[in-house]
Amino acid sequence: MLKYLEPLDWLPTAEDLPESDEKPVDSELQRLVADLLRNMLAGIFKGRTDWFFGIDMGVYYSPDEPAIAPDGFLSIGVKSVKTKGLRTSYVLWEENGVIPQFILEVVSKSYRGEYTTKKDLYQNLGVLYYVVYNPIRRKKNTLEVYRLVQGQYVPVIGNPVWMPEIGLGIGKDEYTHQDRDREWLFWYDEKGDRYLTPDEQIEQKDQQITQEKRRSQKLADRLLQLGINPDEL
Repeated sequence: MLKYLEPLDWLPTAEDLPESDEKPVDSELQRLVADLLRNMLAGIFKGRTDWFFGIDMGVYYSPDEPAIAPDGFLSIGVKSVKTKGLRTSYVLWEENGVIPQFILEVVSKSYRGEYTTKKDLYQNLGVLYYVVYNPIRRKKNTLEVYRLVQGQYVPVIGNPVWMPEIGLGIGKDEYTHQDRDREWLFWYDEKGDRYLTPDEQIEQKDQQITQEKRRSQKLADRLLQLGINPDEL
């Protein structure tokens, strides 16, 4: 946890700072991958108010340095809703020094330091898990997960990779999301089972409703065969 000199009154607030690093997102995929993960978390963490998932949002770790803006990041141990106006940026000295435990970078048209400068910065900040997703790769793994061990990032092999400190696994699978049939990133449970997406949850609920209606209709038909009007029961 980073420490800041007291008092904090002299430090700029989220309202004083730009909302991101003001660099354009390279592609639609970067947003869609992060959006899917955030939307899944809303269901996985339903009822919890101690987490926040930011997308392309400025993360301020020092009043003397510009913001970093990961494609996605997860912090556990902070308020999900900080103010009525919601967060405009993630300012560590306003979050009790809680560093995101999970950061995601999606490589798109060009490298932006995902394997060098960004990796070194996240390592020095103490980000526990750093994930790089590079869908344009052909000879190497498209998903790389690094865990901070004694101040150094160590690759964790597997698909999915379980992250016990945050109670989630991260992995990839083929799926059709928003009519795009391709590889996507998903959250997994400790057993390695993929959590359902919001669309799958709706579909599952619709199937359950349909099955209940069929069972009710069969029961009604059976009662009618026995000369019993189910509406009079």
